[in-house]
Amino acid sequence: MIKKRPVLHKSYFFRTRRRLTTCTLPLEPPTTSVSIPQNDHKSLCFSLADQLNRRGLVSSAQQVIQRIISQCSSVPETISAVDFAITRGMELDCSSYGALIRKLVGSNEPQLALAVYNGSILSKGIDPDTSLLNSMVICFCKLGQLDDAKCHFDRLIERNDGPCKATCNEILQEFCAQDRFSEAFEYFAKVNDFGILLGMWCYNKLVDGLCFRGYLDDALYVFDKMRDTQILPTVLLCKSLVLGFCRRGRVEEAELLSTEMESYGFVLDKVMYTNLIYEYCKSKKMKMAMRLFLRMLKMGCDPDNYTYNTLINGFVNLGLFDKGWVLHNQMGERGLKPDVVTYHIMISKYCKDQKVDCALTLLNNMRRCNITPTVHCYTVLIAALHKVNRSMEVDELYKEMLDSGIVPDHVLFFTLIKNYPKGHELFLALMILRAVAKNGCGYDFSSFSSSATSRSARDIELEIEHLLGEIVGSNSSLADKAFSIYLIALCEAGNIDAALLCMDKMMSIGCQPLLSAYNSLIKCLCQEGFVEDARSLVELMQDRGMVPNLATYLIMVNEHCKRGDIASAFYVLDQMDERGEKPSVAIYDSIIGCLSRENRIFEAEHVFKRMLEAGVDPDDTVYVNMINAYSKNGRAIEARQLFDKMLEHGFQPSSHAYTALINGLIKKNMTEKGCLYLDRMLEEGFLPNAVLYTSLINQFLRKREFEFACRLIDLMEKSQIEGDLINYITLVSGFGRNMTFIKGKWHVAHRKPEREKEMLFHLLHQKTLVPIESNLKISICSREELKFFVLKLIQKVRGTKFMPNLYLYNGLISGYCWAERMQDAYNHLELMEREGVQPNQVTFTILIDGHIRFGETDLAVGLFNRMNTKGCAPDRILYNTLIRGLCKGGRLLDALSLSHTMHKRGFSPSKASYENILSCLCATHLSFHALKICEDMIAHDYFPCRYNLNWLLCILCIEDKLNEAFMVHDMMLKRGRSIDEMTQRLLMESCHRQGENGLTS
Repeated sequence: MIKKRPVLHKSYFFRTRRRLTTCTLPLEPPTTSVSIPQNDHKSLCFSLADQLNRRGLVSSAQQVIQRIISQCSSVPETISAVDFAITRGMELDCSSYGALIRKLVGSNEPQLALAVYNGSILSKGIDPDTSLLNSMVICFCKLGQLDDAKCHFDRLIERNDGPCKATCNEILQEFCAQDRFSEAFEYFAKVNDFGILLGMWCYNKLVDGLCFRGYLDDALYVFDKMRDTQILPTVLLCKSLVLGFCRRGRVEEAELLSTEMESYGFVLDKVMYTNLIYEYCKSKKMKMAMRLFLRMLKMGCDPDNYTYNTLINGFVNLGLFDKGWVLHNQMGERGLKPDVVTYHIMISKYCKDQKVDCALTLLNNMRRCNITPTVHCYTVLIAALHKVNRSMEVDELYKEMLDSGIVPDHVLFFTLIKNYPKGHELFLALMILRAVAKNGCGYDFSSFSSSATSRSARDIELEIEHLLGEIVGSNSSLADKAFSIYLIALCEAGNIDAALLCMDKMMSIGCQPLLSAYNSLIKCLCQEGFVEDARSLVELMQDRGMVPNLATYLIMVNEHCKRGDIASAFYVLDQMDERGEKPSVAIYDSIIGCLSRENRIFEAEHVFKRMLEAGVDPDDTVYVNMINAYSKNGRAIEARQLFDKMLEHGFQPSSHAYTALINGLIKKNMTEKGCLYLDRMLEEGFLPNAVLYTSLINQFLRKREFEFACRLIDLMEKSQIEGDLINYITLVSGFGRNMTFIKGKWHVAHRKPEREKEMLFHLLHQKTLVPIESNLKISICSREELKFFVLKLIQKVRGTKFMPNLYLYNGLISGYCWAERMQDAYNHLELMEREGVQPNQVTFTILIDGHIRFGETDLAVGLFNRMNTKGCAPDRILYNTLIRGLCKGGRLLDALSLSHTMHKRGFSPSKASYENILSCLCATHLSFHALKICEDMIAHDYFPCRYNLNWLLCILCIEDKLNEAFMVHDMMLKRGRSIDEMTQRLLMESCHRQGENGLTS
């Protein structure tokens, strides 16, 4: 919508333009006749208009003026004609003003044209015609007011005649100039519907801009429409498309476009071929890469070192070192000498395979061939030496690098910081910046201390700031790198405030942070919880021309997933799709893993399918996450199918994959099939570990097969497998959570056939050193034996080296409660508080449940009140636990009061709590309250058990509350529930008795 500006008086316009008129206009209308400046046709027309106006033929005079204005060849002449009409009181029509505005816009006077438009068109409520709208679109574009231009252009689109070619070119050009390419494409589609033929520059600009920003499909659409108009594309346009598709990993489409490019007579050059080869190598499609390479040779296009290095790197990354050497030899045959990149590829491969001595030999060969190694060669070697614990050689190699005059970079800084203890970030930054200042700027350090380890952090910061000033002053090209190293160090040290100040200082002096520096700050902001600030920083870097890479997106997705904010993670994924970025498998790993942990299996499946449809090959982590998700959610068949599919794609399954699958099969009572995969796992050399034992023991504890779980625990100990923290938490909490005590006996679930369990036990046993005839069976058949076992397990956990956390403490407290050692449970509660571990709702629920089982209702209530004073809000489980205890202790009013409190807190009692309260109310013949509870249950889709329902109906009948009794009866029938015959008979008898009483009275 156009914002109306203040209406200008007519005289204002002419006062401002007086200098442009070619003749002197009278201040007042003449009383006799007009002074005609020239005796020509236009002068005669002026004279005729004046005479017609004086005779009262105003309409005819206006038509003459309109004709004069339309025939004016310049702005001054047009203004003179308008001035002539206004001074004689003749109103101009839309066409006349349109001609004036058109001439003003064409003469590059858009501001004045806008003033006329606001003062003479909008202020009078005149509906502009098509010609005027076209002129105003161009006017607004010249003023940079693109939103106003869009509004007027949309009005043109609504008309049948539509915009003109000049208007379309102008608005598309302005969209491109303001970097609004997505909107430019939207309006291009509108223009195309009108069949308007645009200029060649417009197609080139749109395709190039859309490709650069990742809108490849839109760019291809523009390209297709251009061909439909029989306009031949330029070689620059074709290259933009091909390289754009290459950058986005859509290499097959890029090759098809290059083939089409050749059909137009354009010859692919070395750069185009190499880019296509690079993308095929990056996608591990070496056959396709070699096919293109051979085609390149056939077409007479000589490859250079970059082409050969691309192919060598592709083969080396696939482990095909021999084929890389073949290409290395071909380089020599073609007269190309291996350069520093060739050596770097080979050195990196040796370092990856931990053949550090071979890599060092290659480094020496480089020097003998007079090829100076780059900082990248030294970086991979330093990382490899750290990995094989040859740290002494790192210092020698680093000194050798500096003596060669090489300037270290931020990648080397990252490598060093990973291998130094926490807290050395600023020291390492100072060390690197000294080397940058010395080798890059020739700075003399003779007056400085050679070591910074004994200096304070403030002294180090002051020297770093001094060095940065020197680097900026002597070598501005190194300033971005130097500042970025310092910024990364501050982020790694967690000093976010100083990092933000450093960023501000960089920008104030015109330095551009490196992408890795932006990523470090984004990660630091996310870790501190400032996710919105991190998003703003991503937008800032984009505004400054820095395009986020996959690492940027991965940082954001990882942080969202850590916080369980899946919606924001999907938002980042959608952003990547809009930009044409293909998410990496690591990004999909993070999202699928988070969905798996939250048991959102259907969404995890959707993301997995989306990944496959996007052409992203899954890695072993994705497979394990999905197999684990299927297993946890009881979908063992899908887990097994995906496991087999992983094998088909050539992935060697890890012990985690086997463990997840076996766990899922046993969970669904498919123990025999679980044994088949366990056997295969053992044959492939994977030994049973704590993770496998923990998952198996947990499954059998959940099934309440305690005896077999204890046998597995004993076998794990005799196999000398050290349990981890998760293992101990599982054991301690598993026994307490999965046991129920009824009338002095321990009740367990239905036992699995002994044959399958013995098969599982035998497979695990065969990898131990324990003789097969050893008696590993443990018999637990009484409460005392189980209590003794739990206490023994607790003592063992207390003697471990692990630092107890909240989950382990809860498990220990639960174990003591089940073993009837409440004082020991409270001792551990005090211990955990002393060690800074705050109890949560689960801790208090365990203790309250322990008191309830021993009939100590007052102690349970007291603990509940203590919990509230500690600021720990009770959850639904705790409320239900206490209601059960209050009902058990006969404190019915307290139970009712607590149920009302639950409703106020947004919770509703469980079905078991409702049943407990209803049973107590019936026992005390409080039929009114019992009826309310029954109605509340039904409202929450809970149906009273048959016993409580019959009991309530009997009480209502005895109290002659037949209306209420039949109301309950009808509610149950509507929901498909029925009452037994005895209660039905009682209802009928009560009804009959009440009828007789009525007749008697």
